[in-house]
Amino acid sequence: MSVQEIIKSGKATLIDVREESELINEGRVPNAIHIPLGDIEYKVEEIEQMQKPIVLFCRSGNRSGKAIDFLESEGLEDLHNGMGFRDVLQALEE
Repeated sequence: MSVQEIIKSGKATLIDVREESELINEGRVPNAIHIPLGDIEYKVEEIEQMQKPIVLFCRSGNRSGKAIDFLESEGLEDLHNGMGFRDVLQALEE
């Protein structure tokens, strides 16, 4: 199943790792949980309890990729890189 299909299913937890200022300036993704990349390491237990699959995204996919690498190193599974927030928005609209 592709990331777009996971997002469209409506069963994924969406996590936006952008900074608060980016959400204000660029917009939010409906129903996404905001956890900036710098806070991911403090939220591992919380993220571990979230409904799977989990799709993380940012502006381009770089920071969400870093977040996934870190979370996987902590033993979390079923994580997917949604890439940029516009990619996630597009998948939700299709």
